[in-house]
Amino acid sequence: MRSSYALLFLAFINQAFASTTAAPPEWNFVQNGTSGILALEAIFVSPTLAIFFDKASNDPLMINDHAAWGALWNIETNTATPLNVVSDTFCASGGILSNGTMVSVGGHIPIIPAAVDGRMAIRIFEPCADLAGTNCTLFEDPEHLHLEETRWYPSSLRIFDGSLMVVGGIHERTAFYNVDPVNNFEFFPPKDGGVPRPSAFLERSLPANLFPRVFALPDGRVLMIANNQTIIYDIEKNTEIILPDIPNGVRVTNPFDGSATLLPLSPPHFTPEVLVCGGTTTSDQIQPANLSSQDPASSQCSRMTITEEGIKRGWEVEHMLEPRIMPEMLLLPNGEVIIVNGGQTGYAAFNAVKDPVGNQSDADHPAFTPSLYTPNAPLGKRISNKDMPTTNIARLYHSVASLTPLGYVCPPLRTAIIEANLSNNRNILIAGSNPNGEVVNGTKFATEFRVEYLNPPYMSMERPVMSNVPTKIGFNQRFNVDVTIPKNLKASSIKVALMDLGFSSHAFHSSSRLVFMEARLSPDRKKLSILSPPNNRVYPPGPGYIFLTVDDVTSSGAHVMVGNGLPPPVADQGILKI
Repeated sequence: MRSSYALLFLAFINQAFASTTAAPPEWNFVQNGTSGILALEAIFVSPTLAIFFDKASNDPLMINDHAAWGALWNIETNTATPLNVVSDTFCASGGILSNGTMVSVGGHIPIIPAAVDGRMAIRIFEPCADLAGTNCTLFEDPEHLHLEETRWYPSSLRIFDGSLMVVGGIHERTAFYNVDPVNNFEFFPPKDGGVPRPSAFLERSLPANLFPRVFALPDGRVLMIANNQTIIYDIEKNTEIILPDIPNGVRVTNPFDGSATLLPLSPPHFTPEVLVCGGTTTSDQIQPANLSSQDPASSQCSRMTITEEGIKRGWEVEHMLEPRIMPEMLLLPNGEVIIVNGGQTGYAAFNAVKDPVGNQSDADHPAFTPSLYTPNAPLGKRISNKDMPTTNIARLYHSVASLTPLGYVCPPLRTAIIEANLSNNRNILIAGSNPNGEVVNGTKFATEFRVEYLNPPYMSMERPVMSNVPTKIGFNQRFNVDVTIPKNLKASSIKVALMDLGFSSHAFHSSSRLVFMEARLSPDRKKLSILSPPNNRVYPPGPGYIFLTVDDVTSSGAHVMVGNGLPPPVADQGILKI
């Protein structure tokens, strides 16, 4: 005979399932937890953990009797644990090397005595096996391990040999424009005997070229966008090819932040296309005291195929549903792009224009509703916010966004209550926003610690499951995984995506990447045969996540090491001619 407690428990489960299945699946925002420090930078370092960095300031999370400016964010528990960071990480960059080590580079001069100058900093976070991050620490040795140049607002990129390319920046803080530029590149581990390489491109693109948008092309060269200019840089030959400027005078790097992404690469040719959205048409010759937080941003999206024929055709132009300064664009495992965050007027800075909003915000009119960009749709019909939810949390300057590795995370003991509880959905993480000089409360556009997740409709549905996924795969290697596909899915469309989730800061996702892999489903729908990318230029060697999408319903991600897993620089792997 069942107890009354058991009957109540079953009734609650049934009610939870009924309430979940009664409403059709839809996009939704869930606010869950607070970040402890401002999430000015974010990078996932394991399936369950992201690192947040802020400037060394007055964040509420404490460590060693002072305010913390680094934290491990656990997406299972929605809690932040402080990290002991030595140097000031204000407006730094970072990425993950071929052996899985996270590297943070650059920063600024601290305003509190607990931190040291971060402008030449190199911070190391080794792969962390513990799901909760217990005993996982950040390593720094400023005296012996550092960059060659002082860099604030640099960009970084994992390249074909698994090392990190560090691009541009400014030597120290100035009010708005890059008037003390670092017009060169360097690498970690160092190349060229540690001597940075001068860049004519960075010099030409001044003064609005901070946080350049940089992408690893599938032939090993690097696409770079700064201000309204674009080049292809050949690391091995140390040469550049100048591409057409972004149309209509639109500028897209700090302090005029638009966003950019390399669209998904698909076999057999892995033809690269770049998408650039938002920014401003404001001239970079106007001094900030003559600019306004009410100046309209740009709604323009420009797209180019990076082949000889595509470059001759030039940029293809369409428009978002609203103008956006500081948008973030995230690749989704089905090949679409989500556009979130940003404002509709103003600039990516604080306390520089003539009429800041609230305390110090140089931007206004937040864009509260995400849009979805469908690359394969006809021109003019690619961008929609149909059925998209609207948040009430402004995400302006110093905000972040990232796809989470697993999409849906539950404690090991999974229950029907958890299955039915949408508050446990964790697909796209959105955090941060602080258009102020330090933590500020009680004003319009105050420092934002609330963490949100944006969830697609499939998060409340039964989803495909992969199992027995190898933890390490080589290049041009066929491997098998077991799959469980819900009976209601016809499996008329199968997509397998290998993704680098990137490093989010200042409206850009450094190293973000999606490579579709050839996949064959067995007749009994129980096994999937997958062919990995052909070489380490199509997918720079290092960790990533494999996602399976069946009829537009996506699985959780499987964490894999791609390549030999050795520290950089690594030799070419796989078949180079494709």
